[in-house]
Amino acid sequence: MRQLLLLVSFLLISTLCQAQSKGKWIELFNGKDLKDWAIKITGHPLNDNYGNTFRVEDKKLVVRYDQYQAFDEQYGHIFYKKPFSAYLLVVEYRFVGDQVKGGPGWAIRNSGAMLHGQDPKTMGLQQDFPISLEMQLLGGDGKHERHTANLCTPGTNVVLDGKLFTPHCIDSNSKTYAGAQWVHAEALVLGDSLVKHIVEGDTVLTYTKPQIGGGNVIHVDPAVKKDGQLIKEGYISLQSESHPVEFRRVSLFDLSPYMNKPKQLAAVLRQLQTRK
Repeated sequence: MRQLLLLVSFLLISTLCQAQSKGKWIELFNGKDLKDWAIKITGHPLNDNYGNTFRVEDKKLVVRYDQYQAFDEQYGHIFYKKPFSAYLLVVEYRFVGDQVKGGPGWAIRNSGAMLHGQDPKTMGLQQDFPISLEMQLLGGDGKHERHTANLCTPGTNVVLDGKLFTPHCIDSNSKTYAGAQWVHAEALVLGDSLVKHIVEGDTVLTYTKPQIGGGNVIHVDPAVKKDGQLIKEGYISLQSESHPVEFRRVSLFDLSPYMNKPKQLAAVLRQLQTRK
């Protein structure tokens, strides 16, 4: 019996190791440059990094506004070079400094990681946000409760608690993170089925069936905004919304090899959940 249990344990470990070897961690941000990223800022053509908004400083991907006279609704996004369908995204971020002149009040200590976004090549010149699911990243102001890893939906809808959710944003149940502390946030995205927002190891928001629909995005090409279409994959981007923010880690574990193998997917997710 003992030998049989040892054999079963060995086979389980072997299966998990094989599964892990098929998937892989991808460092989307390499700590050196932005060569794997595309930039789209409202009112500027693709890859015009107006005001040197997105840059690398001290091995961090940072958003700065020191070359702006005023914000003037020049919302920006920096997109990783390829789309993904199923993954665990990890970002570590913090807010620093003061909001640039002209930034809207709601955008103080506000950024986001955009999930399942449209191809930046399909965005209009004056389009403000990509059609996407926004894991909204908020910093506390030291006075009020302010959750992070919320959901906002530019050009999208989701199913929440079994019902189609059409308002623009909903708060997570996360803690408030004030000051310039680093925050560890994750998004588990499984194609067009399930999305979870996770902060410091705690799941703070869960929704399903991401789909194109609703408003809260302007100057979008109607041929791209096909309302009701489920979103199976898309681009990941990080925001510039008028407050300086820094990212010291942007990593992704590709789960697409396991999407048709439920047992392996469950094993890999358990392993990822218990990682140090």
